[in-house]
This record gives sequence, C-alpha cells and structure tokens, in this order.
Amino acid sequence: MFLFDLGKLPGQQSMLIFHALARMGIEALIIVSPMSPLVSIGYFQDAEQEVDISYCRASGVPFMRREVGGGATYLDENQIFYQLIWRKDNPRFPKIIQDIYPWFSEAPVETYRTFGIKAEYRAINDIVTKEGKKIAGEGGGDIGGCMVFVGGILLDFDYNAMSKILKVPDEKFRDKVFKTMEENLTTMKRELGGIPTRDEVAAVLKERFEKKLGKFARASLNSEILGKMKQLESWMTSEEFLYKKTPKIPKGVKIREGVEIFYGLHKARGGLIRAAEEISEKKIEDITLSGDFTFYPKEYLKGLEESLKKVPLEENQIVERVEDYYEEKGIESPGVESKDFALTILNPIQEFKEDGEKA
Repeated sequence: MFLFDLGKLPGQQSMLIFHALARMGIEALIIVSPMSPLVSIGYFQDAEQEVDISYCRASGVPFMRREVGGGATYLDENQIFYQLIWRKDNPRFPKIIQDIYPWFSEAPVETYRTFGIKAEYRAINDIVTKEGKKIAGEGGGDIGGCMVFVGGILLDFDYNAMSKILKVPDEKFRDKVFKTMEENLTTMKRELGGIPTRDEVAAVLKERFEKKLGKFARASLNSEILGKMKQLESWMTSEEFLYKKTPKIPKGVKIREGVEIFYGLHKARGGLIRAAEEISEKKIEDITLSGDFTFYPKEYLKGLEESLKKVPLEENQIVERVEDYYEEKGIESPGVESKDFALTILNPIQEFKEDGEKA
C-alpha cells in the first residue's frame, strides 16, 4: 500500500487526489491539507439546498461535490485529512460498511489520545471527546473498483466561515447554527489550549495507520495522477455534477386535485434525508432522495427512487418496499432504516394536511 504524504495542496487538489487514485485502482493512504479554503459537498446532497452558493462565489471560496456521503463542510489548512483507498476485493479490509468506520477510526482516535485528548469512536461516523463533543467526522463509499474512507484531524476550525457557507432561512437561524457548532464541535486547540505543529500530528497519524495496515511504500504525485486529477476537476466542478439534484420545491404545492408535490426532511440516526416527491391519487408518482447519509453502493439510490414509484402512502407498504429493495441489492446505509425513508415521505404530507385544516 502506498503513502502519499502531500503536505498542503493548492485549490481543490486535496479532495481530487483520492478520487483520482480510486479510479486508477491505486491502494493508498493520503495525508493532506488544503492550501486555501474550499467547500466540500456530500455526494447525496442538493448543493443549492445545502450551501449558500452566492456567498461562496462572492467570497471567492471554491466548492465541489465529492463522491462520498456526509454533509457539506468548510475545509482549510487547519485540518489534516486522512484518505484511504483500497480495492473492493482486497481480503485484508472489512467488507461491511458498518465495520469499516470503527476499524479505520482506531488510528485517528489513537492520534488524539497521544496528544492528551481522550477521544473515542461513536457510531455512525464521528470521533468524540469524553464529554461527547465531536472532534472529527468521517465518510466512506465506493468509487470505481475501490472503497474509500476519509476523515480529518481538527487542529482548529473556523466556525464563523462554516456558518456562512451553509444555506439557511435567515440570519437568526445562522446565529443558532454558529452557537450550536461552538457548543458541540471541538478542536485540538480548544482541548489543549494550543495547537501542536502539523508535522507532529501528521507523523503520529501515519505511525498509527502503519501499525494498523503495515509498512507503506512512499509515493508522490506523477504526471499520470496529476492528469487524472485535472480531468476530474473539470467534471466535478461542472454544473451538471454540482447541481445534479435541485428540487426547488416548498413543503407542499397542490398542482391539481389529487396531485401534489411535497418536500420532506427527516433526521435519521445516520444523517439527514431529503425527499422531493410528487403524489398522485395517494400514491408516489415520482421521488428524488438526497441528504448527508451514507448509502452503499451509491449508484443504487436511483434504483430505490424508481422502486418507490406507485407505492401507496402507507407506512407499512413503504417500509416493505424499501426492505425488499435493500435485500435484493445488498444495500447498506448505517443509521438509516426503512422507517426513516417512510417518515421522510409521509411527514410533510401530514403537516400539509394539518396546515390546510387549520386554514
């Protein structure tokens, strides 16, 4: 397995690198930080619903969609990212998504502990302090013939910048986001009163991963990898990829008698689920699912949407359809169950009905 210890990379290269290596089938651990800030959007998210695109453009902060799940986040040089790539058929690695997170989280957890922070893994995909404050978020998924696992060590964090890049209904809500992040997300600086050097932290992180995975062969970026990254950058920052899910729909809109469009939100244990759904004669006519959950294999989310068409608006029938599809395709979505999809679909319909009755 290769080790790409890349220091700080310009622009969006810190995110493009693991996408490129996965497509090339190169098994590796990458240790990297962005040289300048950028915004990373989760694969299943709706960019225009989650991120304040206008603010990013006005502030000169680039943004891109990644090919793993999780939420939109603000990245900068105060974060050290660990990105692991391995081939799906490699027998040395866990095969089940829910086993991957705790297995690979051991190295960053031990890194924090080395510097005196009592951290531990918490399902589904967080590392937290003994007080329960989040100090790292992680994500994973499949790209090409490989699996990837990504996360970051938080030396420090710009809470203000993070609150500004998110799409929120008003400034009062933004203030709430900022305060909630400050209360629930911590960093090495806040825990220790200062920041160890990047080199010190990176050295411990590499050592802990090597203990877990064996000796690495050091590698560097070559023309072939850089060419692949450049090719991917054009695609991953294109409007087609960035805005592939843009259901600009309010909570409920009546098109005609018996036909309505709803926009559902539900916070499952494994992440936020969004659903833009067209309902006709009390059945699902069409539906688009997005959010910051993990869904593997990712290409089957479209199939789940298709399988839900024509299903009656009854919780037990939606749950049964989702479970049948999961079993048929071998789907894994840690912390997101069939009932969570049913609640996402049904809650806005009930709320819309109640609002109509009040009116």
